[in-house]
Amino acid sequence: MQASRRRRTAMSNTLYCEPVQKVEAYCLPQFQTLESHLSYINGSLGGNHSFQTYRDRYCMLEASSATGSYTVYHSPSTASFSSNGSTTCNQDSQPYLSDIRQSPETTNYGSPISGSCITDDVTDFMHKLKELETVMLGPDVDFQESYDNSLASSIASSEIDSWRQMMLAIPRRDLKQVLIACAKAVSDGELVTAQVLISELRQMVSVSGEPIQRLGAYILEGLVARLGASGSSICKSLRCKEPASFELLSYMHILYEICPYFKFGYMSANGAIAEAMKDENRVHIIDFQIAQGSQWVPMIQAFAARPGGPPHIRITGIDDSTSAYARGGGLDIVGQRLSKLAKTFKVPFEFHPAAMSGSAVQLKNLGIQPGEALAVNFAFTLHHMPDESVSTENHRDRLLRMVKNLNPKVVTLVEQESNTNTAAFFPRFLETLDYYSAMFESIDMTLPRRHKERINVEQHCLARDVVNIIACEGIERVERHELLGKWKSRFRMAGFNPYPLSSLVNATIKTLLESYSDKYRLEERDGALYLGWMNRDLVASCAWK
Repeated sequence: MQASRRRRTAMSNTLYCEPVQKVEAYCLPQFQTLESHLSYINGSLGGNHSFQTYRDRYCMLEASSATGSYTVYHSPSTASFSSNGSTTCNQDSQPYLSDIRQSPETTNYGSPISGSCITDDVTDFMHKLKELETVMLGPDVDFQESYDNSLASSIASSEIDSWRQMMLAIPRRDLKQVLIACAKAVSDGELVTAQVLISELRQMVSVSGEPIQRLGAYILEGLVARLGASGSSICKSLRCKEPASFELLSYMHILYEICPYFKFGYMSANGAIAEAMKDENRVHIIDFQIAQGSQWVPMIQAFAARPGGPPHIRITGIDDSTSAYARGGGLDIVGQRLSKLAKTFKVPFEFHPAAMSGSAVQLKNLGIQPGEALAVNFAFTLHHMPDESVSTENHRDRLLRMVKNLNPKVVTLVEQESNTNTAAFFPRFLETLDYYSAMFESIDMTLPRRHKERINVEQHCLARDVVNIIACEGIERVERHELLGKWKSRFRMAGFNPYPLSSLVNATIKTLLESYSDKYRLEERDGALYLGWMNRDLVASCAWK
């Protein structure tokens, strides 16, 4: 018992430290946010109705890491909608991120808006729209009362309330409520209402404003993209200029440093693996999203400090094209770096590359050998695997069953605590708004709002996730998060049982959070660890056997 305790203590002292001298710097991956080859489509919604069509031009603010300036690209694209509410997109256009303008940094949060008062009578609608514009310019109380009375004869009371809330939200710059109203209009197919609100939102968002303004800029692009195309063509119609690979890697590293989410996930996973492998002589770790391989730097150091000597370690790294682009090459780069590190610490080491997406992995790709104690790591990756709602193959559950048949000693899961998988568009929008609002607020505590690197980080590492969740459907929507309760059900159906997390890991993570904001909170419940920002859970971690 005492010997075992000494082993755990010795390993815990090295398991989570940064690489020492002679060890190359590593950048940890972010939330796997760059798999979706997305950009931003915009277009002017035109119509075959009798009123004048809106022909807004959209542009993209390309953040420059060198100068902090922006290059504006104007490229009008066209879309039209028919009286039955269907949309078509001109795929030959060159769409870009819509014009994001600086606005006063004031926000006010109220209750969600629902409904719309658009009627089939176009003339009646134009009259109401004119009155809406008049109210927005600053009506007095008498006019507001007269306006409401004029609508009452032709519109249901719920629709009147909806328009009233909308008219109040816009002049008081209540960005969150206008975003919600716009998403509700998109969800209900009220295209004219959506276009009116999009025009207003373009004046309210800012990539250098308050957190809700910055997030609103990218949410707006998702809404425009959703209106500009349909179904599986959405992602194909999105275009964006990729940063150079070294710049992308730099942005990923900055995000890793300014937020504790990734360190939390890797620490908790490493702790469970170290605990399960403390008495093993041959260890095989399968990482379903190895990215830069940085998660295993402190793990190799920890095993090097193990009493009695380190085990033989073999790591199978599964890759994807985005990670390869960010690091500027294939998995051989990861293998060479980890091999050099292991040699420095005198740890016997092998690296087995598997250059493919996680959903394509078969048993033959894993290089299983007899006599090895197996650990499998699913860190920020399972939510990218299509499930039964997307594909009859259901790779999400297939992988878990395959891994269970390998009889691993431990399987680690780290995922964002969000529900965006099977939810319909509008509740998915509300969840995305709530989740990323907390994340953008946490970033605001670390980097100044006008910091050019912060703009780059948010644009290239977070915005694409937001656009993908809001704009895309079907197989093109790859950001499909589930709450931990759903993940637990999947693991149990595959035959797994919970594996307890180490108390030493919890203490280490608490120490880590002290170097960040006191608004972060760590909570252990039902055998899992949750990291949150204020009252919102953001990341969950657990282990299975």
